[in-house]
This record gives sequence, structure tokens and C-alpha cells, in this order.
Amino acid sequence: MAQSIKTQNPSDNFQLVMRKPSSGHKSWTWGLRHSLNNRLIQLVSPLILLIVWEMIVLLGMVNAKFFPAPTQIVGSFWHLATSGLLYLDLKASLYRILAGFFLGAIPGLILGLLMGLFPFVRAVLEPVVSATYPIPKLALLPLFMLIFGIGNLEMILVIATGAIYLVLINTVSGVLEIPSIYWDVARDLKASGWDRFKTVALPGALPLIFTGLRLSMGMAVLLIVAAESDGANHGVGFLIWRAYDIYNIRQMYVAFVLLSLMGYLLTLIINEIEHLVIKWR
Repeated sequence: MAQSIKTQNPSDNFQLVMRKPSSGHKSWTWGLRHSLNNRLIQLVSPLILLIVWEMIVLLGMVNAKFFPAPTQIVGSFWHLATSGLLYLDLKASLYRILAGFFLGAIPGLILGLLMGLFPFVRAVLEPVVSATYPIPKLALLPLFMLIFGIGNLEMILVIATGAIYLVLINTVSGVLEIPSIYWDVARDLKASGWDRFKTVALPGALPLIFTGLRLSMGMAVLLIVAAESDGANHGVGFLIWRAYDIYNIRQMYVAFVLLSLMGYLLTLIINEIEHLVIKWR
């Protein structure tokens, strides 16, 4: 018995595809929504915290002398900003932070690569690094004051001393953790020392190098407060000590907020540079 065969219009297939998205499209849409939700949470959660903080102060649940309301802190921020003092403090601290960071990070990177690549250099320097790393960097501040005097140089050197170790240690670890198969391939291809460095050592160590840079930047922001405790005329750390001397708690909180913002923005810049440099991650 003959059976009729129905032909299907090609346009029906197109409409079916349009009505039924592929799993890849669903995954992309879900990822986009998930990313937007995360960003929304990151934006809303600090606002909720500030609102709760404001309400706690208004209800008298905490002492407003030591925990001023966010609106009061904003008022002090505006006063400092319009007077021009805030600009001078930010300019002075950023100069010291960046100068100390680069003065410590660059030698730390070079020494870290040398220690990772050459066992002899590592054998010579590793005891020195292990012995000096535990020394509190703030303990060196009086020594630097005696040697270099009170001024920008001793503040920058304290920050550089804190920054160099974190970059150095992470760089050494990054080189040593490169799988041996990459070195074997470079050796089989008879790559020169420079080719091994630029194609194996440096790319393989970059993830941990940037980890060290982020940690060093955070250390630089931490040390600026102590570095500016004596001998500074401007700076965010100096603002904290000046607010302490005149018992202006609101200005102290303004300095806390500025430190957190500086640390966040500087770390964000390092992260963006990392995304540009390490394109395979």
C-alpha cells in the first residue's frame, strides 16, 4: 500500500529554531544575568551597610563621637575637599605610595627571576631573604630617619622595603612552579637562554608575579599611615594623625575611606594590566 510522504517547508525549521533557543544561548543568557546580579549585589550591599550604620547612630545605639554617621563623614569630606587640603593629602600620599611601590617591586621582580632561574643565585640570596623578611618593616623607620633624615626619602624607603619581599617571593615561586615539561621542550628545541626566559620563565611566572604586585600594593597602602606619622606635612596618613591630635574623629574616618578607595583603585589598575598582559587566562 502506497503511503503518502509529507514534505516539510524549510521555513518551518527556521521558525522552530527561533522558538527553541540552543543550550549555548541559554548558557550565555544565564551567565549574563548571573554577572549582572553579582554587580547589583556588589553595588547594593555597601549601600545597605551605610543605611544601617546611619540608623544605628540616629537611634543612639552607638556613641556618635567615636562612630559618626556616614552623612557626618560626608560633610567632613566636603569641607576638606573644598578647602584644598584633601587634594594636597592625596597627592602627597599617592606620590609616596607609587614611588615606594616601584622602588621595591622592580628590584624584587629582577631578583625573583634570577633566584628562580639560577640555583646558585637562589642558594646565595635565600638565607638573606629568609632572615630579613620577618623583620617588621616599621621597625626600620627610625633607622631610615637617622640615616636619611626626616622627609620623603625615608617614607618611600619604608614602603619599598615592604613591597620588595612580596614581589620577590611570589616571583621565585612562579618560576619554580613551572612544569618541567616546558623546560624539556625548550631544551630539546635548543632554545637559547634568552628564548627560555621570554617564552618559558616569564610567561609561566606571570600569574604569581601579579599576585605579588597586588600584595605589594596593599602593603604600600598599609605602610603609608606609619610612614607619614612623623616628618610629613601632608598625606592621608598625616591626616589620620592630625585628626587624632585635634580629636576630630570625622576627619579620621574620611582618611580611612580614602585609604580604602586608594587601595581598591590601585589594585583594580593592576588587575586590568594583568588582563591585558596575561591574555590566555
